[in-house]
Amino acid sequence: MAVMDLVGQRPLVIFSKSNCCICYSITQLFYGFGANPAIYELDQLQNGKQLERELVALGQQPSAPAVFIGGKLVGGSNEIMSLQVRGELKSELLRAKAIHLWN
Repeated sequence: MAVMDLVGQRPLVIFSKSNCCICYSITQLFYGFGANPAIYELDQLQNGKQLERELVALGQQPSAPAVFIGGKLVGGSNEIMSLQVRGELKSELLRAKAIHLWN
């Protein structure tokens, strides 16, 4: 399955690597909002290398973490942390219906 096919299935999708502490931290940040992201561990998937090539072709470098909110590539850890620092991450998650107002 291709990146965009996977992204279209859930409001919050994270492409990660199981041994990446930054990926883990970003995932934990989303859990803190009460989100239930779809997480694809690129180093554990049979087609992980192909997904990585697709992410790089979409402009995501490095390939993990790669976060999609509402079907849109937001970026990696720098972009997610920038949204958080500006206080905009929660509203993005709400807009995409990745979390609910009571979270």
